[in-house]
Amino acid sequence: MKKWFYGGIPWMLPGLLLSQHGYGQFTLGAQLRTRTELRDGQGAPRTRGASPAFFTSQRTRLMAGLNSYRLKLGLTVQDIRVWGQDASTINRTTTPDNNGFMLHEAWAEILLTDTVSKNRRLSLKIGRQELMYDDSRLLGNLDWLQQGRRHDAALLKYETGAWTAHAGLAFNQNKENASGTVYNPLPPGNYAANTNGGPAYKSLEFLYVSRKLQQGSLSLLVLSDQFPAFQIDSTVTPAQKKWRAGVYNRITTGLYYTSQHDRLLWTAAGYYQGGTNGNGQTVSGALLSGYLQQAWSRQLSTGLGADFTTPDFDPLYGTPHKFWGYMDYFYVASPFAGKGLQDYYLRVKWKAGSRFTAGADVHAFFSAAAIDGYNKRLGTEADITATYTLTSVVAFEAGYSHFRSTPSLAKIKQVANASGNNNWAYVTVNIHPEWRIK
Repeated sequence: MKKWFYGGIPWMLPGLLLSQHGYGQFTLGAQLRTRTELRDGQGAPRTRGASPAFFTSQRTRLMAGLNSYRLKLGLTVQDIRVWGQDASTINRTTTPDNNGFMLHEAWAEILLTDTVSKNRRLSLKIGRQELMYDDSRLLGNLDWLQQGRRHDAALLKYETGAWTAHAGLAFNQNKENASGTVYNPLPPGNYAANTNGGPAYKSLEFLYVSRKLQQGSLSLLVLSDQFPAFQIDSTVTPAQKKWRAGVYNRITTGLYYTSQHDRLLWTAAGYYQGGTNGNGQTVSGALLSGYLQQAWSRQLSTGLGADFTTPDFDPLYGTPHKFWGYMDYFYVASPFAGKGLQDYYLRVKWKAGSRFTAGADVHAFFSAAAIDGYNKRLGTEADITATYTLTSVVAFEAGYSHFRSTPSLAKIKQVANASGNNNWAYVTVNIHPEWRIK
């Protein structure tokens, strides 16, 4: 029976179907990723005397793809849950807020130019998809989060050997309306907040242009996102937002540069953000970042970096976990009083053979703006991670982080009786097989 399942009729069916309608390659994949966490002050300083949290979350994904003549298709369904949230015999405890089964990706990419043109490609990608550009600081798939991030969008792509130009468009609605386009960005159910706890956008447009250089690349991003306008309904207690026609418009633009010479790698980025955010506030902010990395050998490299964000800047739809400490104190779901951030960090990476890698980061965090009655120092975080690849489809990862916080951080995080020592640890098992059928 085992031989029949893996090598027999079920795996032949996609190939037989494709042979009836033209040549193509069919891909099947799966992922099972568990993460066991000990949280003792993750996300914000813990209250003194509070007990640590301990749980295991699981991501289960099934992926399918088709690559045929002038057409690509991608499909990913996933289920995200915490071990034990359902009864062991029948699902009677899961509520809509806990229901983690969803369609993560469903897209088609159509090649608009003829296949005989090898150095110029124009294509249209439509549907639910991940958006990832440059270092994923402003647009990323947030893969660390078990549910990840995706967009319902249309993407026009023009690519040559040296140039990449992408234009994207998204327009969100809650349902098929009979009239009007009023959008509720916070409907009932399990809707994850955007970066820094902001509301979902109603519409989004962006242009991304990148040019390959001799030793690196230079890219430009211009992004505009619109949020539903609202008015405060004070006739109810507590007062609530009432969504109405009209939008608040925000624009973000800037450059990203990366280059390498011998074993020295450096990146730099600068972005400006203006307009009106999802809370109806006028903003004028900026982000500046720089990173320098030296590879001393094939096994060892060290890096030094700095990030600066003004109080008004919001890092859009990126991957904060990758940049501002693994304990997710900044620019995740928990705001920090809109004070902006200074982050100065050291990084060490070590690779022992082809299977084992380890890394350590140390961050010194400061507020970008003054905090009444307090200094700007927010704390220091140390992150240690290790990854062991058992096979091409099985990997293990573990990490430990410690955050030494200050009264200034407790003030802007609004945590009373906050502990100065905070810890977080995790162990991940990632199983990700893939099969290709021609």
